[in-house]
Amino acid sequence: MSVRIRRVYEAPEPEDGVRVLVDRLWPRGLAKDAARVDEWPKALTPSTELRRWYHAGEGSFEEFAGRYEAELAAPEAAELLDHVRELASKGDVTLLTSSKSPEQSHAAVLARLLRA
Repeated sequence: MSVRIRRVYEAPEPEDGVRVLVDRLWPRGLAKDAARVDEWPKALTPSTELRRWYHAGEGSFEEFAGRYEAELAAPEAAELLDHVRELASKGDVTLLTSSKSPEQSHAAVLARLLRA
């Protein structure tokens, strides 16, 4: 089992396993068939307010991560997180994001939680 993060714009690879798009909005300029997304749990993504706050540069990544983890405690998000955790327990999972810095994004927070 492994959980990895990749940009959705990168070509799919056989070792990706289940490909889960973890962005709320569909990536610009990317055809749905080219992305080869297996799951798109929109309720697992940060709220619009949190996303805008973070992208405005108003807080650190650590503060963003803490706020996002609090959002993930909501019932629908927690259920989806458990679902992706179950997928990861059965095989490889790749979290897909359009973020230019995946290691400083919500995808990194999710990957850490899934690996724990």
